[in-house]
Amino acid sequence: MAGEVKTITVVGAGTMGHGIAELAAIAGFKVYLADINMDILNNALQRIRWSLEKLAEKGRIRESVETVMSRITPIVSVRDGEYSEDLAKALSESDFMIEAIPEKLELKQQLFAFADKHAKETAILASNTSSLPITEIAAATSRPEKVVGMHFFNPPVLMPLVEVVKGEKTSEETVAATVDLAKKMGKQTVVVKKDVPGFIVNRILGRLMESACLLVERGEYTVVQVDATAKYLLGLPMGVFELADYSGIDVFYYVFEAMSRRGFRSAKCSIFEEKFKAGEYGVKAGKGIYSYPAPNKYVKPNIPREEAKVDPLLLMALPINEAAWLLREDVATREDIDKAVKLGLGWPKGVFEYADEFGLDRVVEALERIKRDFGVDHAEPDPLLKKMVEEGRIGRKAGKGFYEYGEVEEKKMETLLVRVEKPIAWIVLNRPDKLNAISPKMIMELSQALDELEERSDVRAVILTGAGRAFSAGADVTAFAQVTPIDILRFSRKFQELTLKIQFYTKPVIVAIKGYALGGGLELAMSGDIRIASEDAMLGQPEINLGFIPGAGGTQRLARLAGPARAKELIMTGDMIPASDAEKMGIVNRVVPPELLEQEARSLALKLAEKPPIALAAAKYAIDFGLESNIWAGLQLEASLFSVLFSTEDVIEGVTAFLEKRKPKFKGR
Repeated sequence: MAGEVKTITVVGAGTMGHGIAELAAIAGFKVYLADINMDILNNALQRIRWSLEKLAEKGRIRESVETVMSRITPIVSVRDGEYSEDLAKALSESDFMIEAIPEKLELKQQLFAFADKHAKETAILASNTSSLPITEIAAATSRPEKVVGMHFFNPPVLMPLVEVVKGEKTSEETVAATVDLAKKMGKQTVVVKKDVPGFIVNRILGRLMESACLLVERGEYTVVQVDATAKYLLGLPMGVFELADYSGIDVFYYVFEAMSRRGFRSAKCSIFEEKFKAGEYGVKAGKGIYSYPAPNKYVKPNIPREEAKVDPLLLMALPINEAAWLLREDVATREDIDKAVKLGLGWPKGVFEYADEFGLDRVVEALERIKRDFGVDHAEPDPLLKKMVEEGRIGRKAGKGFYEYGEVEEKKMETLLVRVEKPIAWIVLNRPDKLNAISPKMIMELSQALDELEERSDVRAVILTGAGRAFSAGADVTAFAQVTPIDILRFSRKFQELTLKIQFYTKPVIVAIKGYALGGGLELAMSGDIRIASEDAMLGQPEINLGFIPGAGGTQRLARLAGPARAKELIMTGDMIPASDAEKMGIVNRVVPPELLEQEARSLALKLAEKPPIALAAAKYAIDFGLESNIWAGLQLEASLFSVLFSTEDVIEGVTAFLEKRKPKFKGR
């Protein structure tokens, strides 16, 4: 198991390899980093040092840069055309090898045969391949049960996901040890239980790219319209073609070629093929689908929001169909498939969550249209989708699909999405393309939504969160152009009134924070009763960097939560802190893995919804008003509210249920 792993050899010091070595060293392992010459290795070490210094500046590593670097030993892996004795010696001392060399099967098989000969009998041999079958790589060894896929995502230091891939003969013990090691390296994992080409992420991404190509090549839409739809309607981090340029058209071309040779059926995409043959690989070449100022000089392409004219289901139908196949074939679990696209591709929702929101009946119709109109035979709806439609499990609108739902009501406002799942409600900041920047319109709509939900007796708790990749990155500074100080004063006052409304709301308000909660976003979050943050969340009050200070309660609530000294440090430096630090300071109540954030918020909201509503409001008022007064006034307020509650029906119900040893049913009377 990973607890027994002390030494790791990483073979390949390129883009992926040096990042993997850095992660292993940060986690405390002794690392041998191998490549074919010292020039490559020295460059890798420089890049690792640069990365560590950046992490140190942000307080993301606990040890000094020198301490981490001291764990990495560079070795030349090839001499005179043969694998070196230095590599053999490193492997003989290692408990785990991670291969990150070019995606050529014969090269990987040669390395694994050499590693099999020289590594400890107990050592696990892992490949970082993104497309080649682990079974074929393992065939070069006498220990296929100890060969496994350990697919990191680029850049490894920043991307949170690792796909752990089981070959035909990989043992469960090897899979468990690899999962454990990845977690010790700070990563979240999904297990690919069957060795299919492309694993989870690349198969689903392949279908998304195939859909984008079909829509453009058939003359239905333009590249910009497809990318605008992906970004602004689906909420993806990048447009499909933008992502291809950014990551490298050549990279995707090779990956999908390897997948196709092993049975992955897809429609031919002449757009990518022509760019590949012309050497127009994207950002790295200065030209791809879009043009860039110079090679390796990335500038965001002009993708206007108003160009989002594609039915987003036409982009997502094939990825959903692929995900259904993966689930039906038991390649991975439902949870791992959704987790993979969220963490590996940065999607704001899992592919099955998208499916449930679209409605599986509509997904099947879209697939049939793609098959009929575009001549794509493999767009035939998966039997699992057909079966679910026949059974009426078509998603949110039916209350059940890939996931189970209660009765759901949704109301879309200009800047918000309000969703009622009795007895709880969600208010979702819904400007994902602007990282949910807070505008005057959003403040007005938030106030209106809160008022409407407060009047509903069937809503017992409210969850406030953000759509896309962030809770809120702060106030929308673009709305402040050509404004006067009195305009800003009014904005600040209205924002403060909103935060006070939330703080003294008569129902519990849970804030679910993901991505950024900065400036006004953090001020909004701090006005809630309980804050749950995902592990990837970053919080801060960076206003000082723009020349001003927090204006919606940040100077007051931050000091009350974290203490005056901490508040001054955060506000006066403008630094961002990770969720883990915010939890230690008392700014957030708990920190959970990103894929569990919604589940944790919902679970807590449902728990609170079972409590007596009047007593919940009284508890809030006793605490919050008490904090604004002295201990004597606070105690008197507590005693008064305590006595008043004894006149409610809920107290009678609570005491009766206790005596009868049953669960109480509070009605808020």
